[in-house]
Amino acid sequence: MEASVSKDQLKELFQGVLDPEAHLIPAIAREMAATKFDVLLLSGIGEVFPYIRSHNVLNNLQSTAKEKPTVLFFPGDYTHSLEVGASLDLFGKLHDDKYYRAFNIFHCEV
Repeated sequence: MEASVSKDQLKELFQGVLDPEAHLIPAIAREMAATKFDVLLLSGIGEVFPYIRSHNVLNNLQSTAKEKPTVLFFPGDYTHSLEVGASLDLFGKLHDDKYYRAFNIFHCEV
């Protein structure tokens, strides 16, 4: 069906299934409960764009994954400034100025 309808139509059809709060976060919570881990690693954000947005996942995940650090592999850039705040820029093209309590771990030292 994906080849025969527009992305907007497909997104509308999937909307109920793609609700992170109703489906994705509970699935992640089940995996977390079944597995011993120190860090939660999330990938595949670029593969599900524009149907599931990274800020929706992160915002909904705050209540579930609060005991351990979460690392989100993201196909783009994370920017932060005092004037503008934080942003995830998907593929280096799409600017998303949602609030993030995140930081870039690339320059972190152990």
